[in-house]
Amino acid sequence: MRKQIVAGNWKLNPTPSNGVQLATDLMKLLNENPQPEGVGVAIAPPFTHLMEVAKVIDPKKICLAAQNCSFAESGAFTGEVAAPMLSDIGVMAVIIGHSERRSIFHEDHAILATKVDQVLKHGMRPIFCCGEVLQERNAGIQNQIVENQLKESVFHLEPGQFAKLIIAYEPVWAIGTGVVASKEQAQEIHRFIRSLIRARYGQQIADDTTILYGGSCKASNAAELFAQPDVDGGLIGGASLDAVEFHKIIHSF
Repeated sequence: MRKQIVAGNWKLNPTPSNGVQLATDLMKLLNENPQPEGVGVAIAPPFTHLMEVAKVIDPKKICLAAQNCSFAESGAFTGEVAAPMLSDIGVMAVIIGHSERRSIFHEDHAILATKVDQVLKHGMRPIFCCGEVLQERNAGIQNQIVENQLKESVFHLEPGQFAKLIIAYEPVWAIGTGVVASKEQAQEIHRFIRSLIRARYGQQIADDTTILYGGSCKASNAAELFAQPDVDGGLIGGASLDAVEFHKIIHSF
């Protein structure tokens, strides 16, 4: 049975000291009112925060994730952070292919495939993002876009490797805009993603793959989104920067 997950992507926020306080506050809330049984929680602070945040969270309650990693394992790549560096400090998952990495930093399918391989090689779980921009949604080609993203970056994996992935569908037009995909839109494309996985890897892996929704998800709309049969939780942006709000989302199942 697939796991339900709420993952917080802090993006370029906040300062390291405030990040430690945010993680501390969330840990306190979960100690007082733990997440529902079977629900996993993850937070992805900036690289500068990871080691200090790791000291204040219980890895049995909160999975420490990174927002990105290098395609290279080592070498002359100034400014990069490699997968083995992250694994060595206790990172358990890495977000790969977020729309901001694709659009701002021009990461293509081949680079993302290499990053996925690096994350898996070093014993962590990729949280692989896919999704369409507004023009693609308006043109009705969102399914083709998502299918191509999956085929080009993760469908090269062997079944045992793919089974370690978490997929995050993010309608790019809904990220940080306050616009949210309707529960029907979310379910439709999550179901489509699961059908692609089933066609490539079989029914069991499709049934077991966690598919998250990411796009202006907050406490006020999380419950109706998470109630959809193929929506297994959320990749949360801005709302994850408020410990109380994020805790409410965790309890939205």
